Amino acid sequence: MINLPYQLSADLLAKAKDIQLALFDVDGVLTDGSLYYNADGETLKRFNVLDGHGLKMLQENGIQVGIISAKQSNALTNRLNALNIQHQLTGVSNKLQAFEQLLEQCNIASKHTCFTGDDVIDIPVMQKCGLSFSVDNGHYSVKQIADWVTPMTGGSGAARAICDILLYAKGL
Repeated sequence: MINLPYQLSADLLAKAKDIQLALFDVDGVLTDGSLYYNADGETLKRFNVLDGHGLKMLQENGIQVGIISAKQSNALTNRLNALNIQHQLTGVSNKLQAFEQLLEQCNIASKHTCFTGDDVIDIPVMQKCGLSFSVDNGHYSVKQIADWVTPMTGGSGAARAICDILLYAKGL
């Protein structure tokens, strides 16, 4: 197995090994956080192919993938459908409540989940998960509580790095 290019603690890898459900915020995590609007006012988003492939690899290896996002757009729905993301919680104002409902629905303990966020709205979920991540361009308060901060910014392979860690920890 190829080693990852990151310094990861044994504790982080032990937690990562137990993850059954990987959850991600969207704006600032799966995208660079920029919002683009076309002439009709429709929101456009830029997603990274490496991130998408990482999410697909998680699913192919038995790790469920979900999105909890305060925003909702056609561009996001199209991307999530293209990746066959089963758990699409978008337009969510209370991410913690949505997270807790998802855990109940999936019958998964919070210690078997991870969440990647970048802003203060993500902190309550990050504090309840077994493992939390942030991106390099995340808000300082989010980065301070994350178990690991990616060296990449959101939308630039950060989610892929997290996917790689989860797969690596399981020997996949």
